[in-house]
Amino acid sequence: MTELSLIIRNEQPVDSEAIERLHERAFGPGRFARTASRLREGAPHLLDLSFTAMVGTLLVGSVRLTPVQAGSEGALMLGPLTVEPAFEGRGIGAALMRRSLDAARDKGHTLVLLVGDEPYYRRFGFKRVPHGHLWLPGPVNPDRFLAVELAEAALARAKGNVSALPA
Repeated sequence: MTELSLIIRNEQPVDSEAIERLHERAFGPGRFARTASRLREGAPHLLDLSFTAMVGTLLVGSVRLTPVQAGSEGALMLGPLTVEPAFEGRGIGAALMRRSLDAARDKGHTLVLLVGDEPYYRRFGFKRVPHGHLWLPGPVNPDRFLAVELAEAALARAKGNVSALPA
């Protein structure tokens, strides 16, 4: 197997179409009905905390962070994290995750939420949100509602509804 010349960089406005096509290939048309997607529709993601993975001029991965309100605590909603199917299993998703979480921490954010598979996200520090602690605006399997604290006790302070922060 050859080594990829991978570059992780901040998402640029010009990346929008390629990212949308990537999301379409990875998640299909049903992605818009998911609770996390509907929540992210209410506010734009932050370009300074959203990253793309490039192999040459080919966009092969993307991660976005969107500001939300989690009870009285400001938080970020991570997602989607997407890797081009032909490039999966090469550490691209992990590199995007680390970059986005490091950038969020560096900018003083305290809490990141997502809906996803705990076995995958556990290695980045994510754990299940305690049942009844936070509520998303739609149905979600509570075992897939995860959080990582970037500052001590951020999750304990975040109690109540999770809502989008409109632009």
